[in-house]
Amino acid sequence: MSTQDATAIEKVVIDTLVEIAPDIDPAELEPGVDLRQDLDIDSMDFLNFIIRLHERFAIEIPEEDYPRLSTVDGCVDYIRAKQPA
Repeated sequence: MSTQDATAIEKVVIDTLVEIAPDIDPAELEPGVDLRQDLDIDSMDFLNFIIRLHERFAIEIPEEDYPRLSTVDGCVDYIRAKQPA
């Protein structure tokens, strides 16, 4: 995927999150909310979310970086930083 602006990345992140946890209402999702704790996403769902982000954005996401992806804002910032200029 080519370099995208934050809005486009956020849409893909939220769409991916809703695929993993269909009970989430994207209209009520706040970008700073902790995905695992506040949205009650378990470890396996979070791992599936990370894997799908890896596939959709074609970026490596090492396990030590998982905490940086704990919010939608964190995901957007991380993905933008990982994309080629």
